[in-house]
Amino acid sequence: MSEGYMYDVAIQAVTDVEWRAVQAMYADWRDASEPDGGEECLTAAFRRGGRTYRVAAMRQCEMGSTAGAATAMKLIARFRPRFIIMVGIAAGLMEEGAHSQFYGDVIVADEVWNCSSGKFVSPEGAPISFHGVGFVPRPKSIALLSDIREQIEAAINSPENQCHVHIGPLACGQFVMASRLIVSLNILAQRSESVGLDMESYGVAYAAQHSAAPRPTAIIVKSVCDFADSAKSDKYQKFAAHTSCEFAQLLYEKFLRLD
Repeated sequence: MSEGYMYDVAIQAVTDVEWRAVQAMYADWRDASEPDGGEECLTAAFRRGGRTYRVAAMRQCEMGSTAGAATAMKLIARFRPRFIIMVGIAAGLMEEGAHSQFYGDVIVADEVWNCSSGKFVSPEGAPISFHGVGFVPRPKSIALLSDIREQIEAAINSPENQCHVHIGPLACGQFVMASRLIVSLNILAQRSESVGLDMESYGVAYAAQHSAAPRPTAIIVKSVCDFADSAKSDKYQKFAAHTSCEFAQLLYEKFLRLD
């Protein structure tokens, strides 16, 4: 492989249900976990145009952006992938209307942003306030390269794609969210065009951007399992994890430029 890359694609996931969906992507995964424990790892190969390409996967040990960054750094250091793709579940944030989201809809981040970054202050003069607390946001964001977006859009528009996909900003926060009021007053008040919310994406994208060369391109592919409201449950997590992996696999096996 050119430019110092060892693997074409590396996949990162967190929860049990996400990891089971990753395991279901290939029947011939090989266990590549380190003998002294740590993160579970898998490797496999796929064919395209008469060539064989290599894919690895690693399971993140715990939720959150810090663990996401640490796992991504390990994944990058060990496998040197051209692309690192985080799959799994997320909360949908799109409001009611023509572009409403449904359970299992795929979210591809064209930008990931840290919605927890900021300063808590008194409510007077703060741009965001709720229950007597003010918040001054200082969000950091990492954008997807335009040529990668074009490849993603080609996958979305392909007749092979069976998933409903939304592209847009993905918020990344430190907490599990089950309050639409907080979503509206904090996250959507900062970025009303946000399409989803998770807890790991910013760390993964940050790790990819700041790793040693050759740096991979990070792509976040999550699917809607709830809407960060009082009805939040685990009911649709398995379905969402499956659609996330289904679209990610179509994307890198058929549409991402790997050479």
